[in-house]
Amino acid sequence: MAKNNELRDMSGEQLRLLLKETTEHLFRLRLQSQTERLDAPSELRKNRRLIARIRTVQREREIAAAAKATTEAAAGAAT
Repeated sequence: MAKNNELRDMSGEQLRLLLKETTEHLFRLRLQSQTERLDAPSELRKNRRLIARIRTVQREREIAAAAKATTEAAAGAAT
C-alpha cells in the first residue's frame, strides 16, 4: 500500500498508471465479491482508499499549477 509521501514523490505518469491498475483491480475484486467469496474483503476498502489518495494528490497538483499560472499572469500584467 502506497503511503501519501510515496504518492507525492511519484511522477504524474506513474500516478496515472497506478490509478489505472488499482481501478482495474478494484473492478476485479467487485466481480469476485459478487460471484464468489473473497479471500480478504478488506482489499475492497484498501483499494478504494488508495484510489482516493491518488486522486487527491492529482488534484493538489492541478490546484498548485493553476495557482502558479494565476500568479504568473498577475505578475505579467503588473509590469
